[in-house]
Amino acid sequence: MKVGTDGVLLGAWCTVDNYSDSILDIGSGTGVISLMIAQRSDAMTIDAVEVDADAYEQTVENFEHSDWGDRLYCYNGTFQEFADEIADEEETYDLIVSNPPFYTDEFESEDEARNKARFTSSLSFEELINGVAKILSENGKFAVILPFKEKERFITFAKEKNLFLNRVCSVQGNATSEIKRSLLSFSFHETEIIEEHLIIEIERHQYTQDYINLTKDFYLKM
Repeated sequence: MKVGTDGVLLGAWCTVDNYSDSILDIGSGTGVISLMIAQRSDAMTIDAVEVDADAYEQTVENFEHSDWGDRLYCYNGTFQEFADEIADEEETYDLIVSNPPFYTDEFESEDEARNKARFTSSLSFEELINGVAKILSENGKFAVILPFKEKERFITFAKEKNLFLNRVCSVQGNATSEIKRSLLSFSFHETEIIEEHLIIEIERHQYTQDYINLTKDFYLKM
């Protein structure tokens, strides 16, 4: 799987400065978000869970070839089963991140791996939020990136599980395009919401200073 802009945005944007000891990446794909968080933090436990076997193997390979392989571990299975197991062991995570599947069944393709990575039939928003609510620590953070049109629905589901929006960033491809993505950060504590706005490009392949500042530590040429 390719490294997409969504994963890079989430890996760079999520908060890691609360001395998180344990971090979970739901739906690791290539493992890029976990790797970015490992680069940004000193957390000793950075776990990932990935349901697709090929993506799981790619994540493991990338973890093993990184400088942080001793802190990174990936599980092959569904998040629903993983969350139940962690909850039964009464363990929690201080930071949970996810670039979740978000297209509905109506648009599914014949490519099963692509469907798992990009369609809500493999992990619905409700299942994602239910699982997170079981295993997020009392003062933990939960960060996701979603299509802008799904933002309010996701916030509503989260609130039903006492997960409150604390921080949001609206993302545009360029200054004249529609808002396409929302970066959202939740916790069990209701706070004043921090609102941010990010434009990625001035024109094709010419990036804004805000985007450069956010992601420059992760690109070889930026």
